[in-house]
Amino acid sequence: MKIKQTKNISPWAWVPTLYFAEGIPYVVAMTVAVIMYKRLGISNADIALYTSWLYLPWVIKPFWSPFVDLIKTKRWWITSMQLLIGAGFAGVAFLIPAPFFFQATLAVLWLIAFSSATHDIAADGFYMLALDSSQQSFFVGIRSTFYRFAMIAGQGILIIIAGALESHTGMEPVVFSVQSSPDPISQIVNVDSLSKVNFPEDAEMKFVVFPASLSLSTQPITSDSLNKIKAAAVENNKRYRFIAEENLQNDQTKKENDSWWHQHVSGPFADFIRENFGEKREKISMVENLTGNAGVVAIRLTKKPEAGKPLILNLSQSKGDKSISLVSGERLVFTDENWDKPALVVVQLDAKLKGQAVSEFKGVSGNIRLAWSITFFILSGLFILFYLYHRFILPRPASDHPSLTHSSKDIIREFGRTFATFFQKKGIGLAIAFMLLYRLGEAMLVKMSSPFLLDPREVGGLGLTTGQVGLVYGTVGVIALTLGGIVGGIAASRKGLKYWIWPMALCITLPNMAYLYLSWFMPENMLLINAAVAFEQFGYGFGFTAYMLYMIYFSEGEHKTAHYAICTGFMALGMMLPGMMAGWLQELIGYNHFFIFVLICAIPTLAIIPFMKIDKEFGKKKSV
Repeated sequence: MKIKQTKNISPWAWVPTLYFAEGIPYVVAMTVAVIMYKRLGISNADIALYTSWLYLPWVIKPFWSPFVDLIKTKRWWITSMQLLIGAGFAGVAFLIPAPFFFQATLAVLWLIAFSSATHDIAADGFYMLALDSSQQSFFVGIRSTFYRFAMIAGQGILIIIAGALESHTGMEPVVFSVQSSPDPISQIVNVDSLSKVNFPEDAEMKFVVFPASLSLSTQPITSDSLNKIKAAAVENNKRYRFIAEENLQNDQTKKENDSWWHQHVSGPFADFIRENFGEKREKISMVENLTGNAGVVAIRLTKKPEAGKPLILNLSQSKGDKSISLVSGERLVFTDENWDKPALVVVQLDAKLKGQAVSEFKGVSGNIRLAWSITFFILSGLFILFYLYHRFILPRPASDHPSLTHSSKDIIREFGRTFATFFQKKGIGLAIAFMLLYRLGEAMLVKMSSPFLLDPREVGGLGLTTGQVGLVYGTVGVIALTLGGIVGGIAASRKGLKYWIWPMALCITLPNMAYLYLSWFMPENMLLINAAVAFEQFGYGFGFTAYMLYMIYFSEGEHKTAHYAICTGFMALGMMLPGMMAGWLQELIGYNHFFIFVLICAIPTLAIIPFMKIDKEFGKKKSV
């Protein structure tokens, strides 16, 4: 009777929340943890090294996916992993104040990453069990949309919460603004004057900044001048111990002898491609290596802090144009020994910025560990709510049962059989070729789209500023991609996968012509550039629907959960391998010829479609 009732639960009640819950731990491990460690003073080298390993569980998840199929139900795995993830977030929150927080929180984040990857396996398997093929088609765009909402929430809302908590647990934030102007005169800052200012002994302890508003000319400076400005600021901050002394390694580079392979194979091959297929672009001679203008802002305290209780000031851009950035002095430590000395911050304009722009920077000195602890407690509470909600709302499909209930010996034997049955499926060679080749052009395009928008026109790029790229690709592109996925899911549920496979394959390949158009005509009209990127991203979102549905279709049968996880492994491989060679190829032949090659990559994608064997009823909405 209970099963009969749960069958009537609408997918709208659980698909959005399930995939929102799937995305949160991923964005925490990939993005939020990086920002947290940066705010807590961990070096960039350690952050890059150790947080990169957090991605490993998602890479190798196909290797333990059979256990999710063989032991317990998918529903049990989903709710158990959500409870475990919630406990993990609470563990991180408790460990942040500890002296050994870096090692301890990394260990817990590892456990969260493995739990999250297991949750992904179970959620994707449950999706295939609880929905019929037409519902799977319809909701494939919805689930992708809410997964992206989780990315936005993690990178946006969580960081905002942590920042707000930082601001409200310390002194009043210090704020300064930077304006760009095409006028040739920049504001000259005498930083030494700030150290000579005397404040009354009964003055309120706060940070003062000079100047509160800095004006910089958009006329470029040489890279050597920029390096001198940054070096002077770093030297000042090290002298007064505003930043920690680092063991600097010698930059002496050893000249490597070219290997036999490079001399006789890869080198001549690269020269052949460059000579025969590379763009013959006229080189523009430049007298000096120019970069964006830069300026200095000084910050100090008005009152001596207590001995042994340093105040840590974290600075970041709070609002305004992203083409003005902070390049030195993001984290400053004020003590009872350096409080009356100026700490120096360096800001720089984007070299492509030509007009007026304004950006505001804020420095907060709150209890950073407390702020991030509270943020992770909030995450823990959120996942406990997910657990309670899904514990009662998830349906109980009759097909959701463990494949095995016998001894450990049987489990190990069945584990191997799960992989064997996947590679024994009818048409496995064609299916793997489809999973590797369907996004061949897009895999190369996605790696070079942002560099193309950013690179100067002299080398074939569009020369957009960082702020403009954020609008074009990070806002307009994401909206178009999301809409494409939703429309694709609705369309597939009407006629089925077989009907839409050709139109969707064309939509994921031919809109790449938008980048060929941009590289050929190099327009400066932002409306035109936005329209071209939106057109390509909508096509990708629409066409990607067929890819997701085919993986679901091919995974049908025994061990569908494990088989779908293996398919996602091939999906990742299909993006990784072409992406690895994209930059190398673009440097050899130039952007225009690179985008021509991307269009040529549509041939393998389209050539394999006529041979695909797909049930014409799969994904089609069933008439009652």
